Amino acid sequence: MGYRVAVWDPDTDAPAHRIATHSFTASFTDLGVRDQFASIADAVTLEWENVPAELCEWLEGRCPMRPSGAVLRILQDRIEQKQYLSSRHLSVPAFAVVESTGQLVSAVDRLGLPAVCKTAKSGYDGKGQWLLRDTSDMREVEHILETTKPGHRWILEQFIEYIRELSVLVVRSESGTYCVYPVVENRHEQGILRESRVPASIPLDVAEKATELSKQAVAALQGVGVFCVELFQAKDGSLLINEIAPRPHNSGHYTLDVCTVSQFEQQVRVTCGLPLGEIRLLSPAIMVNLIGEEVRFVASSEGAYALHAIAGAVLHLYGKRMTRPGRKMGHVTFTAPEALTAEESAHRFIKHARRHA
Repeated sequence: MGYRVAVWDPDTDAPAHRIATHSFTASFTDLGVRDQFASIADAVTLEWENVPAELCEWLEGRCPMRPSGAVLRILQDRIEQKQYLSSRHLSVPAFAVVESTGQLVSAVDRLGLPAVCKTAKSGYDGKGQWLLRDTSDMREVEHILETTKPGHRWILEQFIEYIRELSVLVVRSESGTYCVYPVVENRHEQGILRESRVPASIPLDVAEKATELSKQAVAALQGVGVFCVELFQAKDGSLLINEIAPRPHNSGHYTLDVCTVSQFEQQVRVTCGLPLGEIRLLSPAIMVNLIGEEVRFVASSEGAYALHAIAGAVLHLYGKRMTRPGRKMGHVTFTAPEALTAEESAHRFIKHARRHA
């Protein structure tokens, strides 16, 4: 789009450094780099919600910051997020704050089992989360609580018996205008997003409710930027907000290939004060993550040939140098005129990739 980009990421191996006009790898606490970064940037956005909120608040005093540090403070702490949404009468799973073994026992007594215990901050792709099916599963968490320094907090959430997991990308401008992408249906394996399909296989009224709930959540935050609202559709048909990410989201990567304007272009538009882009879904699609060693298969001669022989398959590799179990190394978007065709191609590919990983 013609903009030059400055990237600040303390990880020297972050792929974005290799394509940035300006690259900073110092700690986010480095005041000298903070001043240098601020002198270069005309507008700032983020792709990771654990950037220090105080840094974002300082930057927004000097240039547009999308989303704001205040929104980031709410969303990067699961307790703050749940309390904020609940206070705005937005549906979330029942939860309790946990700071000690005694509070864990009390929370389990109140919410019952099964339940999910999560760190209040950080943690993703299943990390920092424990599923408590019965009282024996509490021992590991109790040990962590007993050996962790004071000040750390956890949240215990009621386990939701859900029909499906959904997500909605909501883009909100400074003037309060919205663009909302189609509802996506997600499937996870071991806490890691495995595939996202669009449009979700849900009735129209459910899609409308998911869209409206997601818009209400972003409006309640007065958020400006790209947000992904993750939802559970419970067995009783109700919709509950799981978490909100203040950035482009893995479940929205399909937008690169089958939408007139991708989530990433929308991020540039909203950050730079441009009008939001019109959203049209050009075809059904299924996005499949390449996890861990699966990337070696698609990068091999045999795997690359097999993948590119699939009609409608689009490969995206992220350029991460280190392959680790459970790490997202890229994704493939399978597109087709009919959703069933895209699904069949995606599932054949997943089986093939697993055999060779």
